[in-house]
Amino acid sequence: MMSVWLIPAIILIILVTATIKRVPAYEVFVEGSKEGIQLAISLLPFLLGMMVSIAIFQASGAMDAVLSIFKPLMMMLGVPEQILPLAMIRPISGTAALSMTTELIRTFGPDSLIGQMASVMQGSTDTTLYIITVYFGAVGIRKMGDALKVGLLADLVGIIASIIIVIILLS
Repeated sequence: MMSVWLIPAIILIILVTATIKRVPAYEVFVEGSKEGIQLAISLLPFLLGMMVSIAIFQASGAMDAVLSIFKPLMMMLGVPEQILPLAMIRPISGTAALSMTTELIRTFGPDSLIGQMASVMQGSTDTTLYIITVYFGAVGIRKMGDALKVGLLADLVGIIASIIIVIILLS
């Protein structure tokens, strides 16, 4: 019941506060909207470049080649090979990773080892390459080497931890 009233209550609080402080709320809202549109337009080239790069990576067979290197190791460790594409694509694209997670859960079920690994991995990692490409590009940061290394390391730790935690919890 509270959720129905939460957003209207927040809007009311903002409007009352603006009125008390004599801030022209509508004009400030319009200015913010203009800035938001300008920001969205400035992000388009970075988004387009990232989407084209992902499509090329998948269509070229490079993703399959990389996955084939890791499959024997994962099989030896008892990690299902179906989880590998998600682990590869998650740092690159959140939408593609969510689609893969949805398909894994639909195919194997939410309570399966694969379904639970996919769910925990989805929540334990981030779209590092997307974040760096879009947000760093939008604010003009050109040297992103250390941020990329730390972000990918955090993703690797999240992937490994999600696999280990799910295996421990299901044992």
